[in-house]
Amino acid sequence: MNHRRLTRALAVAGIAIVVTAPLAGAHVTVNPGEAPKGRFAKLAFRVPNERPDSGTTALEVNFAEDHPIANVSVRPKQGWTYQVETRQLDEPIDNHGEELTEAVSKITWTGGVIQPGEFDEFEVSVGPLPEDTDQLLFPTLQTYQSGEVVRWIDEPLPNGEEPEHPAPLLTLVDAEGEHGGSSDEAEPAADGEPAADSGGVSVENAATQDDVDSANLLGIIAIVVGAVGLLVGGFALFRRRSA
Repeated sequence: MNHRRLTRALAVAGIAIVVTAPLAGAHVTVNPGEAPKGRFAKLAFRVPNERPDSGTTALEVNFAEDHPIANVSVRPKQGWTYQVETRQLDEPIDNHGEELTEAVSKITWTGGVIQPGEFDEFEVSVGPLPEDTDQLLFPTLQTYQSGEVVRWIDEPLPNGEEPEHPAPLLTLVDAEGEHGGSSDEAEPAADGEPAADSGGVSVENAATQDDVDSANLLGIIAIVVGAVGLLVGGFALFRRRSA
C-alpha cells in the first residue's frame, strides 16, 4: 500500500513540475534586453500573470531620474488606457537643438485585464538613449484584481545572482562594433519614432541569445521531467494491474 502511494505521489510531482517549469523565474521584463547608446529603440514591457486566481489590472513603469530620456511615446493598446507623468529636470537636456526642461517619470496602464496563465506586452518608443551609462532600470509595479501589488524594483545583485523581484533591466551597448551594429542603422524620424528598417532584423525587435537559450533549456527540462513522470505513472499502473 505504501509503495502504491509513493509511486502515485511521484507521478503527481512529475506532472506538477512539468506544468510549473515554464513559469519558474517569470517576472516583468523589458524586451529586447539591450539597445544601442544614443539611438532610439522600441521597447516592450512583458508582463506575465503569476497568480492562478487573480488577473493583472494595472502596470506602472518608472523611468530613471538620473538618466532622463528626451522622447518617450506610447503605443496605444486596445482595452487599456495609459497616463504619462512628467517631472521637472534639474538641468535641461538637448533634443536636436531644443532644450527640454521636463522628462517622463512614469507611465501607468489601466483598464484591461491579463488573465491567469496569460501574459501581455506594453510598448513604448524611447530615445535618444543615454550614452553615459551601461544600463537602465525601470522599476515596475504590477497590480492584481485582488489588490495585491508586486513591486519589481530590486537592483541587480553584486554577485550576479537574480534578486527576488528584479526591476526590468535594459543593457546599453555601443552603437558601433560587434554589439551595436553598423552606422547605417535606422535613425529616428522627425516625429521621434524610429524610422522603418529597410530589411532584416533590427536591434529594436531582435530577441537576445540569452532569451533563446533560456527558452530552450526550460523546454528540455520540461520534456525530461515529463517523461520521468509518465514512466513513474505507467509503472504504478502496471503494478496495480499485476496485483
